[in-house]
Amino acid sequence: MRHKLFWPALALCAVLLPLSLYLIFHWAPVDRELLYSQKIFYWHVPNAMMLFVAVFVCGIASIMYLRNRKPEWDDIAGAAGALGVLLGAIVLISGSIWGRAAWGVWWQWDQRLTTSLLLWMLMLGYVLVRTYGGAGSERLAAGLAIFAMADVPLIYLSVFIWKTIHPKASVVPTLAAEMRVTFWLSTLLFTVLFALLIGVRVMIGRDARRLHRVREQGLDDGILE
Repeated sequence: MRHKLFWPALALCAVLLPLSLYLIFHWAPVDRELLYSQKIFYWHVPNAMMLFVAVFVCGIASIMYLRNRKPEWDDIAGAAGALGVLLGAIVLISGSIWGRAAWGVWWQWDQRLTTSLLLWMLMLGYVLVRTYGGAGSERLAAGLAIFAMADVPLIYLSVFIWKTIHPKASVVPTLAAEMRVTFWLSTLLFTVLFALLIGVRVMIGRDARRLHRVREQGLDDGILE
């Protein structure tokens, strides 16, 4: 990895990951109602936050790519889109586990859950279009990314627009001090991890594009067959 921040970020993740697990399972108190199943909150919510960040990065980079056609913006969009699929899957799976413990159901066609599923499907469609869409698929995928970005405010506002099973107010301010510290440290962990992964994905995309140009030049010059 060429970027000078790669190794410090990797070292920070190596420290924060076991620290986060220790705080979650040995320091933060057990919730009186949900017991140990509440502890999925410390990773579920930060993953959802990073999902929204990934979607906005993908959408904004896609807008910039459509505007000036610079491949550097497309590299960023592609990296964020791939991470959006991964983070979306984690959010849906962990949310279903938490929902089973909190509400007694694995899934309910609640407005927030439905719009979250739609967001994941849009990001999955983005990746599939980029992978199998052929020439010009980057522009078509960019449209999906912009549409996905518009879905994020709808997910957030869904609890205020409709009557849902999710609480309207954030529960973080009501948590015990140990729970808040654990939550924000986990959020820091996933923020650093997100930045690290998107940086690696961007570098891989740019190297692949350079390799493709070299191969095309070799074919044109008759060096390669």
